[in-house]
Amino acid sequence: MDRLTKEQRRKNMQAIKSKGSKIEKLLAKELWKRGHRYRKNNKTVYGTPDLTFKKYKIAIFVDSEFWHGKDWETRKKDHKSNKEFWHKKIERNIGRDKEVNSYLLKNGWQVLRFWGKEIEYELVNCIKIIESKIDESDRKNIT
Repeated sequence: MDRLTKEQRRKNMQAIKSKGSKIEKLLAKELWKRGHRYRKNNKTVYGTPDLTFKKYKIAIFVDSEFWHGKDWETRKKDHKSNKEFWHKKIERNIGRDKEVNSYLLKNGWQVLRFWGKEIEYELVNCIKIIESKIDESDRKNIT
């Protein structure tokens, strides 16, 4: 049984953002501070990545652990109410993520996906990964 009333749960769910989340802003601000220019939620790129470097064909997705099913096989048992709904929803999100990755990779894009906690606790490491992809793409464009 849910610990919150229906009204409280509704308000909690309404507060969840699909764009401009705290973790997304954290990553974006650090990249901007380091001089990297990107587009946010670029609808011209399949899957609408959170950040894109179109020049380098790099798509970055910031995934929350809950909505994108991190450790899904072990975590799916955590759902206590409305299991069927949540399992279907999260498994569809996982499937969509794979579909988007596959499409972008086939079309020459590099896809980077970061978990929210990864950005929160290892921001510098995430930035290094992105910068190495940018440098790698820069070297390819020079030759």
